[in-house]
Amino acid sequence: MKGRFLLPLVLWAAAPARAEVLQLEDALRIAGDRSPTLAEARRSLEISRRELEAQRAALRSRFGLTVTPFEHSRDRTFNPLVSAYNTQEQSHAGARFSIRQSIEPTDGTLSLVQAFDWRDASSSFAGAGSRRTYSNALFLRYSQPLFTHNRTRLELRRLELGLENSHLQFVMQELQIESQVTRRFLDLYYQQRNLAIAVEELSNAGESLEIVRAKVEAGITAREELLQAGLTRANSRAAVENARLQSEEGLDEFRILLGLPLEMELRVEADVRKRLVEVDAKLAERHGLANRVEIRQRQIEVQNALDDLTRAGEQNEFKGSLDLSYGLTGTDPALAGLYDSPTRNQEVGIRFEVPIFDWGEREHRLAAARERVEARRLSAAEEERRILKEIRQACRALGNQAAQIEIAEKSVESARQTYRLNLERYRNGDLPSKDIAFYQNQLSREQLSEVRALIDYQLALLDLKVRALWDFAAGEPVINLESQ
Repeated sequence: MKGRFLLPLVLWAAAPARAEVLQLEDALRIAGDRSPTLAEARRSLEISRRELEAQRAALRSRFGLTVTPFEHSRDRTFNPLVSAYNTQEQSHAGARFSIRQSIEPTDGTLSLVQAFDWRDASSSFAGAGSRRTYSNALFLRYSQPLFTHNRTRLELRRLELGLENSHLQFVMQELQIESQVTRRFLDLYYQQRNLAIAVEELSNAGESLEIVRAKVEAGITAREELLQAGLTRANSRAAVENARLQSEEGLDEFRILLGLPLEMELRVEADVRKRLVEVDAKLAERHGLANRVEIRQRQIEVQNALDDLTRAGEQNEFKGSLDLSYGLTGTDPALAGLYDSPTRNQEVGIRFEVPIFDWGEREHRLAAARERVEARRLSAAEEERRILKEIRQACRALGNQAAQIEIAEKSVESARQTYRLNLERYRNGDLPSKDIAFYQNQLSREQLSEVRALIDYQLALLDLKVRALWDFAAGEPVINLESQ
């Protein structure tokens, strides 16, 4: 075979004739659709995206309308100035329209308010009687925080980093699902290949038994050889049943992993031919350090810690605010005369909040936040070293697996030649059946070792792909964080 194995592998002993056939790509697609872990990561990504979109929408102009079609109140109160009770009665209707715009660069707020009211009020005090009036007020207001950080941008950055982190988690889950499914898929292939080799060994044992039986019947071989050959075939049959059991159990585990019904009949088709790829270790290290999800997550943690340090400074901070307001207010018993003599309203206000003494609370909170920043930075640096070590180990492991394939190929060829030579000796009566059984088992073991070496090489290549985020088989990156 020269160490080359190509499925589709049709096993009469393992798979029904009408079983569902799965390629690795099909298994990965099914796992992606059905994986609960991936579904949870997808929902978390959608939640983060919605929260960020909601925050961005909140920065746009917000329109509000409050309508009071009618309200009526009647109240009797005591006036201490004249030591007498006064009965007040009022009917009111009105509407209030507002436009509010957040100013992201300055964290200020600009508002335009239009209020229209109608009142019919009466009072029993000093014969005031009843009076109806219309009023309309139009105001433009601006409020600007001073000597403090931009809370609007800080909250927006928190949500942007949260969305990026959710995306990174989703990418990690996809890679983990790909790795897990591929490993199970190839393990299942190995079990099926083990069954095929056991069936081949059983066939060889049956052929040897027939040779011995013919020799015994011809009187040129002792009957004990026939008993030994029969025992060898019985052991081979037991090995087939054991391999069949392992294959069926592997199929059940694979069905559970993909979320398929346990009663569903299936078999796998995989291509594990020898295909060695050239690996540039420096490219793997460089691309892995630039794009590994864990490194970017640590950077996000550092940025979040820095933002927490900024928020810790809010505790008992010195801050101020600037408030500007300009408006026109008109009142008149007649609707048409509202703005015959309007009142101009202006307001300018500067306010400061000056903390006096907080017993060191703010300083302690800032110190704790600074320590968290340093801890996150140390963690990020350690993560880079760990990832670099993993990539270097993966490169070395791949080179070692390539050497193991070469050794396995030579071992299989040697075992096959040895078996053929000794089988001829066995046919000529120069070798006992016990010895030919040994050479049969040796060939089977070497064939399985070659399959295992080919599978281990593909798994090592997959491991390098996950750790460096570069697909050396396709010659392209898996993901590129710099372009996102």
